[in-house]
Amino acid sequence: MDLLNTLVDKGLRRESPTREEALAVLATSDDDLLDVVAAAGKVRRAWFGRRVKLNYLVNLKSGLCPEDCSYCSQRLGSKAEILKYTWLKADEAAAAAKAGVAGGAKRVCLVASGRGPTDRDVERVSKTIAAIKEENEEIEVCACLGLLSEGQAERLRDAGADAYNHNLNTSEATYGDITTTHTYADRVSTVQQAQAAGMSACSGLIAGMGETDEDLVDVVFSLRELDPDSVPVNFLIPFEGTPLAKEWNLTPQRCLRILAMVRFVCPDVEVRLAGGREVHLRSMQPLALHLANSIFLGDYLTSEGQAGKDDLAMIADAGFEVEGADTTTLPAHRADALAAAAGGCGSHAGGGCGSHESSGCGGHEETGGCGPCGGGADVAPSQADPGQARTDLVAVRRRGAGTDLAPNA
Repeated sequence: MDLLNTLVDKGLRRESPTREEALAVLATSDDDLLDVVAAAGKVRRAWFGRRVKLNYLVNLKSGLCPEDCSYCSQRLGSKAEILKYTWLKADEAAAAAKAGVAGGAKRVCLVASGRGPTDRDVERVSKTIAAIKEENEEIEVCACLGLLSEGQAERLRDAGADAYNHNLNTSEATYGDITTTHTYADRVSTVQQAQAAGMSACSGLIAGMGETDEDLVDVVFSLRELDPDSVPVNFLIPFEGTPLAKEWNLTPQRCLRILAMVRFVCPDVEVRLAGGREVHLRSMQPLALHLANSIFLGDYLTSEGQAGKDDLAMIADAGFEVEGADTTTLPAHRADALAAAAGGCGSHAGGGCGSHESSGCGGHEETGGCGPCGGGADVAPSQADPGQARTDLVAVRRRGAGTDLAPNA
């Protein structure tokens, strides 16, 4: 296809496609799907080889959020039967992080529900960062705490945070339909504060909330303009007890087209396969590795993901390799720019957290904010009554941090 040849050429030059070209990727037929994946895969390999970066979520504070993000199981008024607990102590969070590091995670993402941190919360998280880095100096730490106030980004950077995650989630035009307690501009401002402080910015989207192709293209082009180092792509997990519980709009093919479009628009950026991959991609997850160069290992914030050992087997079976802690994730031009922004302090230059919870982490669990939410899936949504919520596909987390059970990593 001439379209795909054009997009590959542009991606190798870091040149932006047109909106029409991005929309055309989403409109391709199933007959052309493997050609689309192969083309976007060329761009992915040119900038990131066959490496897959592993990230691990630690949910520092779960549930009881005052924000009303419709996608989030931790939102105000949520009836979702998730774990609810207050702040983990620094040693508890560091212990939780060990499971991910042992599984090969290069980055630990510290996520907390809520509108944004108080100064005391920033102090708590700073102690947690110190505890994690004391045992694993080479591990990157990304914070995802919601909207930042003046000076908080600098404090987190000084405490050792390598990155900050806050997702845009959806297009500016439709943002008010998803959330009313804060604005799209608030999210943009927080990402910019993280960048100005010298941290690696992570900001992504949530697909499957009933948005149009135009909405998806709008948010991805907005992300390109914002220029985060990492773009988590979350797929909505419709939690029972949330306003979007019946929004089962995605197929594996649709998810792959979305990932390909993101790769073409953001060719040299860490694209993270985040919340909802198990539920919506199902057996086609390995194909997504040809598009995304980063995934979450094991569980998400409020839902259980694929077992870590199965993630590692999938990566190996698909012909990819886990990225080592001694490898710089980003291409040289981005890594050098990040190091310069950080004052030459040698940031790990990896990307962002990408969760989907709702605070802004880049996940999807809530997918709007702070962390992603995976889950297991046995039956395709298309096989069910579209009027019924598919609660059988959502595995609510009952293990790991905040419980007495070992994490699924």
